[in-house]
Amino acid sequence: MNPLTERQIRDSFVNCSKGEARRAGLPPRLADLPWPRLDFLGWRDPGAPERAYLVAERPGGPVGVALRLAQDVRRSFTKSTICSVCLTPHSGAGVALFAAPRAGERGRHGDTVGAYMCADLACSLYVRGLKRTDGGIRLEESLTVEERVLRAAANLDAFLEKVVADRAGAAR
Repeated sequence: MNPLTERQIRDSFVNCSKGEARRAGLPPRLADLPWPRLDFLGWRDPGAPERAYLVAERPGGPVGVALRLAQDVRRSFTKSTICSVCLTPHSGAGVALFAAPRAGERGRHGDTVGAYMCADLACSLYVRGLKRTDGGIRLEESLTVEERVLRAAANLDAFLEKVVADRAGAAR
């Protein structure tokens, strides 16, 4: 992923108002992030842990999505769950259900899209083996790292397509 500036990140959001995008807590030290190893930028808001954001490069420029951590999701700390983006298995609370309001009119009426994702949104690092899960769980696959990266990108793209499907007339 190419490095992004604070302004590029804030301008990329498609499912929240400009004011909400302005108030979003950004990850600290943007310049120090491992940009070449990121397929998307994902982070939890340091000031509001129930909020999260992700920004991905797409044709036409970066697309940012505001997410909310789903409340009252019962999780077993003895079972593992798999991220729907990178397919990394995590034990306990390593995977969280994130909900994103749809862009445009549907989102303004409360329509959301949800996905189970790595709770720390570090899918890019898990796929490349640069970060391990807390429980050390890892599936052995015959895919190469490049193939796993492509699969994760396709899974994320499918999620983003659901969010931006009704983007015409989106309020910003």
